[in-house]
Amino acid sequence: MSSENLPQSPERAESPEPQRRKPRVAVVFGGRSSEHGISVVTAGAVMKAIDRTKYDVLPIGITTDGRWALTADDPERMAIADRKVPDVDRLTESAEGSVVLSVDPGSREVIYSEPGSVPKALGEVDVVFPVLHGPYGEDGTLQGLLELSGVPYVGAGVLASAVGQDKEYMKRVFLSFGLPVGPYEVVRPREWDNAPAAARKRIVDFAGEHGWPLFIKPARGGSSMGITKVDDLAGLDEAIEEARRHDPKFLVESLLRGREIECGVLEFEDGPRASVPAEIPPVTAHDFYDFEAKYIDSAAGLVPAPLTEEQTAEVQRLAVAAFDAVSCEGLVRADFFLTEDGGFVINEINTLPGFTPISMYPRMWQESGVDYPELVDRLIQAALTRSTGLR
Repeated sequence: MSSENLPQSPERAESPEPQRRKPRVAVVFGGRSSEHGISVVTAGAVMKAIDRTKYDVLPIGITTDGRWALTADDPERMAIADRKVPDVDRLTESAEGSVVLSVDPGSREVIYSEPGSVPKALGEVDVVFPVLHGPYGEDGTLQGLLELSGVPYVGAGVLASAVGQDKEYMKRVFLSFGLPVGPYEVVRPREWDNAPAAARKRIVDFAGEHGWPLFIKPARGGSSMGITKVDDLAGLDEAIEEARRHDPKFLVESLLRGREIECGVLEFEDGPRASVPAEIPPVTAHDFYDFEAKYIDSAAGLVPAPLTEEQTAEVQRLAVAAFDAVSCEGLVRADFFLTEDGGFVINEINTLPGFTPISMYPRMWQESGVDYPELVDRLIQAALTRSTGLR
């Protein structure tokens, strides 16, 4: 009798392999910035798109006062309703319970605690998908915490996130890499607080050189919040106060006459690639492409943008160059003006751009052959293969 026909002894019998658990994705959203609501909307779309056969999902909402809360895994409740954006407080499972992520890089354990109760371990997190917009999330602060915790995360690192959030330093980096940037001025908090007359004169002189209208915008904001188009001196102070309501540092930019063009960048295994570009057409119901036009009235963008092959190739080249200049990772949306003289000027990048299915970044990649669920999956997979720390 051959040995292969002999019965196996108990010692040699193969034991079944333990079932491997699915990677756990913590979707972190909400936050303390004025973009809290749209972050919740984005998180709902991401959670809905995550393949639950491949990943476990742990939704963590950050309230407007900074509490990390365990929330319901209910994307349907996270959508815009009656022209109002949702908030984390309506989704939390407890008004007092809080979630804590260990800062011990040897442990990725998430702990949930409530006053008067024994803290409960919720298990380890394998990767964080942050969908926070603005300060206290998109600006490197959350990324720094995750670096300390040793937890991989989707998107740009600490430096790229900070530079991508601060429009002043973003423009300085672009200029140092030879990228085309439009005229601008920066007014810092101390300048406006201590010498407002001198700061105002500098703005007026800027208008004298570049002409009205001007755009007054928070230096470290997003989603077009706090931005005002100012046609003359009469509206200047009110526009400045609106910008400073979101950020004590503000930018002054001249109007660039031309077409608004956007381009997405996504990191693949062989490096970053650009999507087909999109065009934001003139918005007749709004003075410019502001928050309501983007998220409430869903202004339609043209995807792909009606550009020549040469123009498409150039804006894609510039988008990838901007991604590399700031040392980005994962994803970026780069926003440009195609000016009347035929040249592109980069306005800004977003390291965590609007990410609902109707947002321009997913729409551009949809047209480029990467649909929304695949886009979400690619970002998670890229983060899982990337270590924290210096890289």
